[in-house]
Amino acid sequence: MFLRYYDPKLDSLIEPRKALVIYGPRRVGKTFLIDRYLKGYKGKYFSGVGEDRLLREIVESESLERIKSSFAGYDLVVIDEAQKIRNVGVGLKLIVDHLPNTAVIATGSSSFDLAGKVGEPLTGRKRTLVLYPLSVLETGSQFGPMWPQEKLEELLVFGSYPETLSLENEKAKSDYLHELRDSYLCQDILELDNVRNARKILDLLTLVAFQIGQEVSQKELGTSLGLSQQTVGRYLDLLEKAFVIKNVRAYSRNLRKEITKMSRYYFLDNGVRNAVINNFNPPARRNDTGQLFENFLFIERLKRQHYKGVHTNNYFWRTYDRQEVDHVEERDGKVFGYEFKFSPTKKPKPPKAWLRTYPEAEYEVITRENFLSFVS
Repeated sequence: MFLRYYDPKLDSLIEPRKALVIYGPRRVGKTFLIDRYLKGYKGKYFSGVGEDRLLREIVESESLERIKSSFAGYDLVVIDEAQKIRNVGVGLKLIVDHLPNTAVIATGSSSFDLAGKVGEPLTGRKRTLVLYPLSVLETGSQFGPMWPQEKLEELLVFGSYPETLSLENEKAKSDYLHELRDSYLCQDILELDNVRNARKILDLLTLVAFQIGQEVSQKELGTSLGLSQQTVGRYLDLLEKAFVIKNVRAYSRNLRKEITKMSRYYFLDNGVRNAVINNFNPPARRNDTGQLFENFLFIERLKRQHYKGVHTNNYFWRTYDRQEVDHVEERDGKVFGYEFKFSPTKKPKPPKAWLRTYPEAEYEVITRENFLSFVS
């Protein structure tokens, strides 16, 4: 049983007259998180799922009388898979506004759909959390700092979905990730945005998976796939909103030699990335270990920022003559540059153009020897 960052914090995050909205990829443990909380909950609660026909009818009715008669008297109302309910935000707003002693939790796997449904109706009436696959911040806290260090190569290859980490052998892990890829990866997009070409989505993800740490050209992707640049851009946006990939833009102060309009993409989980390209070989037998390490560090840093409430702008930096910094953070009025090297043969030095352009910026090299403090 893996403990999540929010396990001891949910009580302080739940309050009347506000909805707690928990997003996240499928299969990361949102339902388990809520179920564990409800087992120790002392008040009277209702817990239902968005697939339930009666619950959908009540919430979708947008009838104040019906909603009050159904949920009055509960201290807490929980709706899992809330994106299955049409205009769920309006129904939640009625509960929040007219049942002042009732708190609300809504969970969903589809950020773009659920956000659209709850965003405007619940403006000023919600708190939003994202639950990611397990983080080093969480596993290190639960099992001690040696655990993520000993498991590093496994995390690079098989990722950190809770079920993946609980399986005992590599075949079981790879089988699970293949199932995740085939059954869940694009489900939100295919169901909710009327996209019917699942094969093109997976082909696009395959091309992106081979370009971790590199600038991605939507025009080139479109040419390779026989799609328009506009369609590629739309698919990439949907994949980001469905918690499959994360877009990172270039950092620049508009100097002529700096790349400004390109993007890089990282997968929210290394195991999913490797399932897309069907490669679960160990790092010693791969030629993309550096890419795996960079993807892992970026996503773990992102999890840490979100869980700890660190407000940061994330970028990469590169010039047209190929000087680059893998990861740039802009926070508290300062700039921080990080270079990711799995096993450096010698200590990398900051690019001369970086030092010249941003002399006030800090610079650090993150390796397998010192990664723990960077991500936890």
